[in-house]
Amino acid sequence: MSNTETHPVEKVCGADVDGPPPPGVEILTPRDVPLGGPRAMRVRRTLPQRARSLIGAWCFADHYGPDDVTDSGGMVVPPHPHTGLQTVSWLFSGEIEHRDSLGSHAFVRPGELNLMTGGHGISHSEVSTRNTTVLHGAQLWVALPGEHRDAPRDFQHHVPAPVPLDGGEARVFLGTLAGDTSPVPTFTPLLGAEITLDPGAAVTLAVDPAFEHGVLVDTGDILLAGTPLRPAELGCTPPGRTTLTLANRATDPSRLLLLGGPPFPEEIVMWWNFIGRTHDDIVQAREDWMNGTRFGEVHGYDGAPLPAPELPNVPLKPRRRMR
Repeated sequence: MSNTETHPVEKVCGADVDGPPPPGVEILTPRDVPLGGPRAMRVRRTLPQRARSLIGAWCFADHYGPDDVTDSGGMVVPPHPHTGLQTVSWLFSGEIEHRDSLGSHAFVRPGELNLMTGGHGISHSEVSTRNTTVLHGAQLWVALPGEHRDAPRDFQHHVPAPVPLDGGEARVFLGTLAGDTSPVPTFTPLLGAEITLDPGAAVTLAVDPAFEHGVLVDTGDILLAGTPLRPAELGCTPPGRTTLTLANRATDPSRLLLLGGPPFPEEIVMWWNFIGRTHDDIVQAREDWMNGTRFGEVHGYDGAPLPAPELPNVPLKPRRRMR
């Protein structure tokens, strides 16, 4: 998915790793962002924002739907570039056709992980299929560490088996949780899982104390470590916890995404669909995209690629991290 926003100040970093973390649960509320077009499908974006830029290496989170595609037109994202990151596509309902410049042609379906690596550079398109009536899911990005930010193009598909919990179920698509480990390799330690909770259920999960964690609520009246979270909110906890307790106070089943990873120690510059380390990295990536180099071509998409927006008139500089 393409990032339709461009911020003039986009040098960001992960959680502070020096000194004790703040206690409790930090709550991030989403903002609505259109994907573009006269009948634009809208998404709810919780990462990045001024209060927090990353959870581990997770640097971008869009949550969308349930979206009636007869009203919105669904998802139609022409070929666009990525560099310095991985995209993680996860659906709750619907179907999306994916094509990329590696030559991958795949379908994103509910409960199935599609992970694309755009280290040195990749381009891809995403279009909801004719079989889709309701589109509902999440698009996530992972920042690549400096030593791997020029990694070659790659595409991984994985269907995690459901893992029973006492009061729910988990599907672990990255990392390890509840005794299950995803076979998909990552460049930094990560956790990514869909969790469903029965009405009135509470589960306590063992987690890595080196990780900070984020809980993105899709449906339900959720308590994270005793803190209420509403649908579309992202609750964040600092490192140091060995367990996380999740409770569903609703009379219907709930669903959420659990994300985690150790605090990302590097500063990154994030603009449009690019992640670099300096302003010049972004300038070069944009120039390469507009000149038709580095990112390759997407075959099979009927239409023109997305042009890059104009860069701001001032260099991309650090923004002060707020906690």
